[in-house]
Amino acid sequence: MILFIDSDVLLDAILMRVPFDDFALKVLSLIDREDHTLYASAHSLLNVYYIASKIAGKPAALKSIGLLEQKLNIASTNDMVIRTALTSDFSDVEDGVQYAIALDNRCKIIITRNIKDYSKSSIPVMTAEQYLRSNF
Repeated sequence: MILFIDSDVLLDAILMRVPFDDFALKVLSLIDREDHTLYASAHSLLNVYYIASKIAGKPAALKSIGLLEQKLNIASTNDMVIRTALTSDFSDVEDGVQYAIALDNRCKIIITRNIKDYSKSSIPVMTAEQYLRSNF
């Protein structure tokens, strides 16, 4: 299963945001299974670093981003992704970019806490909890 992990799920795991952290951590732990591939966008890692550094400090944020970078498949934002996002029905360009990256990398499900942000997605969208409770 190829999953796209949105920034909010990464932040839930890194910052231990209750009550979402347990599900976020469990989804991220799927990376150790051979039947799962997890993607995140490069700009998500930058956003996660920025937010985490403000809350947990720069050293902790750098360590967390380093661990994520080692484990996740980091998808780049290229010109095709930007064009896809700009011509999509997404009202928020960043959400459109995340969606276009998921499409470009053949992700089967987008994991996010903000499902409404992906209402225009042709890819199924679930929260971490919903995914873990499904029969994946």
